[in-house]
Amino acid sequence: MLRVGDLKRSIKFYTETLGMTLLRQKDYPDGKFTLAFLGYGDEKDHTAIELTHNWDTSSYEIGTAFGHIAIEVDDVYQATEKIQQQGGRIIREAGPMNAGSTIIAFVEDPDGYQIELLATK
Repeated sequence: MLRVGDLKRSIKFYTETLGMTLLRQKDYPDGKFTLAFLGYGDEKDHTAIELTHNWDTSSYEIGTAFGHIAIEVDDVYQATEKIQQQGGRIIREAGPMNAGSTIIAFVEDPDGYQIELLATK
């Protein structure tokens, strides 16, 4: 689960830039928050990411315990090019990792969370 400051902006990033689908979304007026679940397929067969938007909070400090989310893609170079074309922020260009030959890249979502793109093939 990631806490996000602007739910519409974050959903747009995860759907349009990363190609996920908004699987479900629900408002909780008594708690003043909204949950949105996104992923690459039905939750029965695929992992989903939960975005939480607390209505009275527009930004968060990420902290030192969080590292990043990792998403496997077919072609890291192609994925980063597409993300750049959509206005996404690349914080590490595609290329081999420093301790091996796996191709990786890092992008940042609108709230500053890092997402590693990797190809294991």
